[in-house]
Amino acid sequence: MNSTHEKFAQSLKLTLDEDQLTNCMRCGFCQTACPTFIETGLEAASPRGRIALMKAVVDGLMEPDESFRNQMDLCLGCRACEPACPSDVKYGQLIEQTRAAIAAEKPYSLPVRVVRKTFLQGIFPHRGRLKLIGKTLSFYQKSGLQKFARSSGAMKLFPDHLQQLEKALPDVTGDGLEELWSKAGLPYRRETTGSGSKLMVIPASGAKVGRVGMFRGCIMDVMFASTNVNTVRLLRQAGFEIVIPEEQVCCGALHAHAGEMDDAKQLAGQNIWAFGEADVDYIASNAGGCGALLKEYDHLMHEEQDERLQQAAVRFAEQVKDISELLSSPGRPLTPIQAESANKTVKVTYQDSCHLRNVMRVQGEPRQLMQQLPGVHMCELQGAEVCCGSAGIYNLTQTEMSTTLLDHKMEHVEATGAEVIVTSNPGCLLQMKWGIERAGKQRGIEAVHLADFLAGQVWIEDQGE
Repeated sequence: MNSTHEKFAQSLKLTLDEDQLTNCMRCGFCQTACPTFIETGLEAASPRGRIALMKAVVDGLMEPDESFRNQMDLCLGCRACEPACPSDVKYGQLIEQTRAAIAAEKPYSLPVRVVRKTFLQGIFPHRGRLKLIGKTLSFYQKSGLQKFARSSGAMKLFPDHLQQLEKALPDVTGDGLEELWSKAGLPYRRETTGSGSKLMVIPASGAKVGRVGMFRGCIMDVMFASTNVNTVRLLRQAGFEIVIPEEQVCCGALHAHAGEMDDAKQLAGQNIWAFGEADVDYIASNAGGCGALLKEYDHLMHEEQDERLQQAAVRFAEQVKDISELLSSPGRPLTPIQAESANKTVKVTYQDSCHLRNVMRVQGEPRQLMQQLPGVHMCELQGAEVCCGSAGIYNLTQTEMSTTLLDHKMEHVEATGAEVIVTSNPGCLLQMKWGIERAGKQRGIEAVHLADFLAGQVWIEDQGE
């Protein structure tokens, strides 16, 4: 092993959680849950295989060469292996720690470095830049530039998958949650805490059952701001007072998954402070990928020297709930809108968000909320627990595997006969919209977020305001 590889092996040894590394019993239960193993059949492409590779590098039995890094990069980070593991191995922590060591010791190729730096450092941590992108996209869609780009053939300069993704983009308003809410003339007030933190407070509809901090996210508030609005409307109708801290930032999930742990911790610290200032009972997430990391801020920050920050991170993690959990309980039951015709039904299928299911362990609540609606016929999706291939920016960096998973997913969707695919994460939603585009099913199937679907099916007081 050369000096560079020895240095990396030592770094990996210091980074990895040794207890988690040695907990794996090599039983193989994780294999049937792992999308990349299912697709390739390769031991190295399974969680068990990747853990064995990590341990072999740490023990000096193999070099951390390009094939090692390729297998670490091929992992979706969906964490479907964790519920399947009888030893409760925290594989998600191991893969993030390995990627952190790789990011620190081995430079990526130029295209990957450009993607990582542009998105992880240049865009996601900065709300002003995200809003500028939103307004730019809105102008592109509404000014005629989008139509011209497609009709002129300019889009053909891009790879096929980017052309398809462009067609799958939702209509972007350019405004975030706060702007859309205030422009709609809906009730709210402004508050400033003793330390100067600024809050937008939206009153509950009827008797108040709790005070919820709304995590608006980064991609959610740029490309799916209307979904954030519907989330707040549903929470309000369920009896929650909603607080939106102005100082909140990106959750850091994409940074953590990519091994940029220092950036993830910095963002986490800002959110812990912002929501601590808001004095809330719960913190609501409508994005499975965000919610999973928010739920694990206690682990992310457990090595911080500031004990008060550690304690605040533990409290923060305990407060995090997916909106489906809050709407199910302790929220008041929502009142369904009566179907126009008792015989009219819509066939709906649900694609689980990996991190919502595997990390937050929320599986039944979204289905139950939809099953309670008259006129909704739930069609369970074969392989709903299998990742759709989105996985943050995975569909940009690992396009071949991403599209393979997506095409198989769409085959299962078509087998259900569903007219609507519902999901609970923006990345999954974009991926499913892309899948519909790839399958040529734009006129037969639509993909929607759970909050948008529910908001169209239940009675909400502000519809009359």
